[in-house]
Amino acid sequence: MNMDGPMRPRSASLVDFQFGVVARETIEDALLHLAQQNEQAVQEASGRLGSFREPRIVEFVFLLSEQWCLEKSVSYQAVEILERFMVKQAENIYRQATIQPRDNKRESQNWRALKEQLVNKFTLRLVSCVQLASKLSFQNKIISNITVLNFFQALGYLHTKEELLESELDVLKSLNFQINLPTPLAYVEMLLEVLGYNGCLVPAMRLHATCLTLLDLVYLLHEPIYESLLRASIENSTPSQLQGEKFISVKEDFMLLAVGIIAASAFIQNHECWSQVMGHLQSITGIALASIAEFSYAILTHSVGANTPGRQQSIPPHLAARALKTVASSNT
Repeated sequence: MNMDGPMRPRSASLVDFQFGVVARETIEDALLHLAQQNEQAVQEASGRLGSFREPRIVEFVFLLSEQWCLEKSVSYQAVEILERFMVKQAENIYRQATIQPRDNKRESQNWRALKEQLVNKFTLRLVSCVQLASKLSFQNKIISNITVLNFFQALGYLHTKEELLESELDVLKSLNFQINLPTPLAYVEMLLEVLGYNGCLVPAMRLHATCLTLLDLVYLLHEPIYESLLRASIENSTPSQLQGEKFISVKEDFMLLAVGIIAASAFIQNHECWSQVMGHLQSITGIALASIAEFSYAILTHSVGANTPGRQQSIPPHLAARALKTVASSNT
């Protein structure tokens, strides 16, 4: 792959990251805003048909962001933009398929053509989502069209600058130009700020580094983690379709995901302080201890055991090794 500058580690951006430098009043206002935003997202999710988060595609976005030296927040936002775009496209295809008469061969061919077009242009759309996400961050360089064209040329694709612009515009129009989407990382970092003010025994910076690793793994193991959480919540190993549809709103609850990530990170860093961190998270968010414990357990069991023999779901070896190394070092 070609890129504009020299390669640097993804964690290099953490050097200038600090906690405890923002006024308490600002933190309180920001936390309230995130809570309201999260509640709205959960309510709106109930009407969605489903989600689109294939581990290999998420890995592609992560590796591409790493290659282009983008911050973690950009890679997460690119995944969120791509998922919403693909869901919109799938809904449009489904809508056309259901309203067209079954005996109308031409109309049936039309919606098949739309599906084929979406598949054929998927890589272009994915890169457009990464490019758009880079433009939303003030702390990141914007990925230029020349960089993208060089990337596609290395893969054997021949695109023009006009096609890149049209692809970005297609994504923007599909999402009504609403691409500044929240990510779980914003909730994680906000809660870590509050934990620092509340006197958490585990330093926020130590938790932050582990949270980033676990958040990567949750994105890669999204479906199996939430499936196990669904089974635990209904105490049934075979959820019905209706239960699965109602659970879609839980997948959009970034506040719940953030407390699960932080609780799992606290257990890895210092399991003796786990109960204290759990108590702080409950008092801050109002989420029940049982829910926090269930989510953190699901994250820990799937993340650490993802590449053990006998498991059908797996994560990329380099990310699994990073997580296992984190856990091993915390226990020595």
